[in-house]
Amino acid sequence: MRTLIPDPIARQPWQMLIPLFLLVGFGAAVLYSAAGGSFSPFASSHLLRFGIFLVMASIITVMPNELVKLLVYPGYAVVLVLLMAVEAIGFVGGGSQRWLNLGFMQLQPSELMKPMVVLVLARFFATLPAGMVGTWRALLIPAGFLGVPMALVLMQPDLGTALAIGFGGAVVMLLAGLPMRWFVIGGALAAVAAPIAFFFGLQEYQQRRVTTFLDPESDPLGSGYHITQSKIAIGSGGITGKGFNEGSQSHLQYLPEPHTDFVFATMAEEWGLLGGFFVLIVFALILSWGWSVALKSQDRFARLLAGGMTATIFFYMSINLMMVMGLAPVVGIPLPFMSHGGSSMMTNMICIGMLMMVNRWNRITPRRGLR
Repeated sequence: MRTLIPDPIARQPWQMLIPLFLLVGFGAAVLYSAAGGSFSPFASSHLLRFGIFLVMASIITVMPNELVKLLVYPGYAVVLVLLMAVEAIGFVGGGSQRWLNLGFMQLQPSELMKPMVVLVLARFFATLPAGMVGTWRALLIPAGFLGVPMALVLMQPDLGTALAIGFGGAVVMLLAGLPMRWFVIGGALAAVAAPIAFFFGLQEYQQRRVTTFLDPESDPLGSGYHITQSKIAIGSGGITGKGFNEGSQSHLQYLPEPHTDFVFATMAEEWGLLGGFFVLIVFALILSWGWSVALKSQDRFARLLAGGMTATIFFYMSINLMMVMGLAPVVGIPLPFMSHGGSSMMTNMICIGMLMMVNRWNRITPRRGLR
C-alpha cells in the first residue's frame, strides 16, 4: 500500500497533521457560529491565515541544522531590536503598545520572541560543555537572554506574553539539566516577590484581573463579567451542547470575545462536554507527537528545541483553557489553532514548523546518541 503513495507525501508526519487539520477545521466551524452563521469575517480569515502559515511552516521544515544554528543569534538580535522599536514608535491598540505598523500589516514582535527565546537558549546550552551546566554561567547568561525581552514585553504592558516567553525559556533550561534546586529557589523568590509585584509592578487593570480570578462574583457586571459569562456558556452546554449555531451566550453577545480568547466557551456551549473532550484529545495527540520528536532527536540542540516548542504550544493551550474555566486570571492568551488571530496562528505554526524540521533531521540522520 505504501508503494502507491508518493514518498514526499508518505513521509509527512500525518499523526500530527491530521489532528491539526481537524482542530483548525473545528475552529473554523466554531468561528462560523460566532459570526452568527457566516464565514466572514472570522472563519474565512482563520482558514486563509492557516494556509499561509502552513506554507511558512513547510519552508521552515526543510531548513538544514547548521543553517538554523548560524541564524539563531542574529535572529534573536533582530527580534530584540524590534521589541525596542515598539517602545519608541509602536502602534497603540486597546490601551497597549505592542505593534509595529509595517504598512501592509501590524507586526507584534513579542509573538516572534516566544519561539526565538527557545531557539537561542537551545543554541546556548547545545554549545555549553556538560561540566558547566551546574555552574553560574549556565544560569546568568540564559537569564539575560530571557530577562531582557520579558522586561520589554512587560513595559508594553503584556503580562500574558511575558509569562509565555518565560515559560518556554524555563522549560529549555530545565531540559538542559540545570540543578533542580535553582528552580526551587526561583519559585520561592517568586512567591516572596509576588505581593510586591502585585502592588507596584502590575497595572490597575492587571490587578483587577487577579482579584476577579480570586472572587469573580464580587463584581459580576464589571471586572468579573468575562469569566462569569464564560462559565455560564460552558455549563449551559451540558453533555452534548445546544447544537451547532445555537449558542445563545455568544449570539446574544453576552459572552465577550467569543471568537478569540473565549472561543472554547463558544464551542462548549454548542458542542458540550463531548466537544471539549474532542479538543483535549486532539491537543494531546499534537503535543505527544511533539514530545516524541524531542525524545528521538539526535543532538542536544534538536532535543532542547523540540521540547521548548512543544512547551510553548502547551502553555498557550493550558492557560487559555484554565482562563475560560475560571482556574487562572484572564491574561489574553488565545487558544491555539482555534481562536481568531493572526499573531497567535503565526507563533504556533512557527512551533509546528520547527517540530517538523527537527522530525526531518531525525529521519535523515542516523541515531548515534545524544551529543
